[in-house]
Amino acid sequence: MNNKRLLSLDVLRGLDLFMLVALQPVLRVALIELDCGVLNDTLLYQLDHAEWEGLRVWDIVMPLFLFMSGVTMPYSLPKYRTNNGDVKVWMRVLKRFAMLFLLGMFVQGNILSLDPGRIYLYSNTLQAIAVGYLLTVPMVLYLKPKQQVVAIVALLLLYSVPMHLYGDWSAQGNMACVIDKAVLGRFRDGSTVAADGSVLFAGWYDYTWLWSSITFCCTVAFGSLAGHITKNGNSNREATARKLLLTGVLLVVVGLIASIGQPIIKRIWTASFTLYSAGWCYLLLALFYWWIDVKGHTKGWEWLLYYGCNAITAYLVGEMINFRSIAESMLYGTAQYLDGWYPVLLTLCNSVMVFFILKIMFRNRLFLKV
Repeated sequence: MNNKRLLSLDVLRGLDLFMLVALQPVLRVALIELDCGVLNDTLLYQLDHAEWEGLRVWDIVMPLFLFMSGVTMPYSLPKYRTNNGDVKVWMRVLKRFAMLFLLGMFVQGNILSLDPGRIYLYSNTLQAIAVGYLLTVPMVLYLKPKQQVVAIVALLLLYSVPMHLYGDWSAQGNMACVIDKAVLGRFRDGSTVAADGSVLFAGWYDYTWLWSSITFCCTVAFGSLAGHITKNGNSNREATARKLLLTGVLLVVVGLIASIGQPIIKRIWTASFTLYSAGWCYLLLALFYWWIDVKGHTKGWEWLLYYGCNAITAYLVGEMINFRSIAESMLYGTAQYLDGWYPVLLTLCNSVMVFFILKIMFRNRLFLKV
């Protein structure tokens, strides 16, 4: 297989996007309608984010997205820099950063509402990827892997020490939240402007972005280290799979130890969450790499490649376009027979339409490159 592209990475990315735009939305509405105590307490519980502290399956989706954006960096950036020089590589990096950041604003910044009062600057996964990518680039271009590890540790300390010294770990009292409110102000998601011009912050909104950019970078950087492992371990893939596995176990253990003094909280992307989630990302990559790239089980994965090879498209279409209206215009007559299952049918149709759009694009080699 061409070592420039890992099939396992595309498949794992595809699974991540499939869960995000298809599996979770359908399963969630179906389980709510089914209202089975055992399933709701287990499966439905895992298909939602932790309310504050802790980690559920659904909390891995976003860090896995960031992590995999980092895996590809050692494959593309050094070669592009060698062929084109520093100026052009940085022009390319800044262009990608700007496009991802603006796309994130379109998805969650409500630009398309044409209401200036609903424009939020920094509040989306694509923007987290953009910032994490931008901050990780110098590590990939100018530091050796061992130096990158030192840089990650330094960044985790930079995030953690002020968080321990100022504020607390509550949803509204932590330092990252204070910084977001002070800097973003009205442009923070969930904020409104009162009649007297003062900014009102919604008590329900507890995600942070500015200070958390430090740990977003660490997640992407952990991915770039994984990419370095797979790129340089192509000649002995069994050993590479073991290295990914052991790294994942180590990070999970270190993340749990770190959580003793610093809670695992996705919404503010704590250092313990960064380590713990990165460990699970390594374990997932190790599993897929071993099964697909080492053992050669390559058949039956094409449908996930529809999502994985067009991840940005899958995310944009899944998050921005509601195909339920199309389904409802064709199936509205069934509502009287399906009762509460009618929304489940519409959500399923929405996911199916996204799937076929991605399939058509894949079959025609149409890929959105950012």
